[in-house]
Amino acid sequence: MGHPVTKFIFVTGGVVSGVGKGITAASLGTILTARGLRVTLQKLDPYINIDPGTMSPYQHGEVFVLDDGAETDLDLGHYERFVDVNLTRASNVTTGKIYSEVITKERRGDYLGATVQVIPHITNEIKERIRRVAETTDAEVVIVEVGGTVGDIESLPFLEAIRQLKNDVGRRNTFYVHITLVPWVSGSEEYKSKPTQHSVQTLRGIGIQPDAIVCRSPQPLGAGVRDKIALFTDVEARAVISVPDARSIYEVPLLLEASGLGRYLAEQVDLPVGPVHLEPWERLVARIHGATDRIRVGIAGKYVELPDAYLSVTEALRHAAVAQEVGVDIRWINTETLDPADEGVFAGLHGIIVPGGFGHRGIEGKIATSRHARRNRVPYLGLCLGMQCACIDIAREAIGTSDANSTEFNAFTEHPVIDLLPEQRDIADMGGTMRLGLYPCKLVPGTRAARAYEESVVYERHRHRFEFNNRYRDRLAHAGVVFSGTSPNDRLVEIIELRDHPFFVASQFHPEFRSRPQRPHPLFLALVAACMDRAGVSIEPELPGDAVAPATV
Repeated sequence: MGHPVTKFIFVTGGVVSGVGKGITAASLGTILTARGLRVTLQKLDPYINIDPGTMSPYQHGEVFVLDDGAETDLDLGHYERFVDVNLTRASNVTTGKIYSEVITKERRGDYLGATVQVIPHITNEIKERIRRVAETTDAEVVIVEVGGTVGDIESLPFLEAIRQLKNDVGRRNTFYVHITLVPWVSGSEEYKSKPTQHSVQTLRGIGIQPDAIVCRSPQPLGAGVRDKIALFTDVEARAVISVPDARSIYEVPLLLEASGLGRYLAEQVDLPVGPVHLEPWERLVARIHGATDRIRVGIAGKYVELPDAYLSVTEALRHAAVAQEVGVDIRWINTETLDPADEGVFAGLHGIIVPGGFGHRGIEGKIATSRHARRNRVPYLGLCLGMQCACIDIAREAIGTSDANSTEFNAFTEHPVIDLLPEQRDIADMGGTMRLGLYPCKLVPGTRAARAYEESVVYERHRHRFEFNNRYRDRLAHAGVVFSGTSPNDRLVEIIELRDHPFFVASQFHPEFRSRPQRPHPLFLALVAACMDRAGVSIEPELPGDAVAPATV
């Protein structure tokens, strides 16, 4: 029977950004789901953009796309992967969305002539968005992460809103988790708690007393440091949680549960305290740490110095590797500086991925990467733009001209292999003209794609504007291309593959967005299997495996 009252857990961050709020929020979701609770998550982002869809990856990393087409913060990817839920646009709220809605209501006269202010109008709108995600999901627990760092001026309305909610829904229905960095100072050779003390002081000045503090540090904190933090922040000693750097982000739920945070949280908000079923995560982490054989996969893109731009791609690759008992080493290939004549950059790779993207930068390098994989029979997986680059590569050879291109990169090409659909010609609003979200894909029986999925129709998430030009289907088919996935009416090309190649598959959609640690995506599983075959690695089910290169939380 469902819990009668929704519980709200608020996650804030202090000292520095990038301290691991998203992973911590997702991990809290994992340990509560392991208690049999219905959990959903929400991200409150303070930036004024409506969403991150038009933002550079340098600003905000990857744009994660949901089933309903919402372009969201990359932390929602962590939420979906850790809790195994499909979220909706209600789970990502920005300052831009809040102010846009409030201004619309003011223009419509909804406020009956009142002076519109941050309090109560903006904060009421924020609270309404938080309540809405609870109501639409029937969740017993809603975990709400507040982006940014306590003390940021743009975060204040969100913090004020979550402060008010404690009074609105009741003290026993709210729980505040504050995440801080506890730095190691080499001069004195000790961990310093003062930044945490100041961060909590700032939070308390806003009116929020944290119920638990998660302390991030390179190594576990001793009892002395934790007791000092508890004393100066008025938090119970057992609610000061040490989370040291981990080899894999998938260890964090186990660390939080082992620390007692799950039980403490459940006690404080009247949730069931046990039993906890984390066995799948324990097996996952055991595999992550136990690999002996490894494969090397190149990821070719223009943001190689910014791995967050391809976060879902690397995680999907690791999910597939861990499921097949093998480790994976990633080699980043910069397609902006790639010399097509330099084959050495691909030496020793067992597979290549060309991920999605926009714009002309690095395109010729991506096309050259496709050409290398095609001619040298290296397993290849193209994702969205990676499919389009593969089509351009194949068309240039099949047609016998270097002019084959996408009109995104050359508006005057004589051979627009990739082009806009007729109804897409008039583009004015860059944030609202793409094919976004979940669309069906019909698979051709007997193809590699159909064998990978073992289904006839699948649903995948899209984020693109340009499509394959059907005028070139016959020419590419004569060159060995199999159009193994299309829209149900056969109008849109969704998947291509090469007939006489060990594994050359590319999709117009983004399969990485639907991969989960316990349910790797079929196309990534198929790629890893092909890479293992090229590397001469066999699957040994008796051995624990590994899919994650060393990484911090």
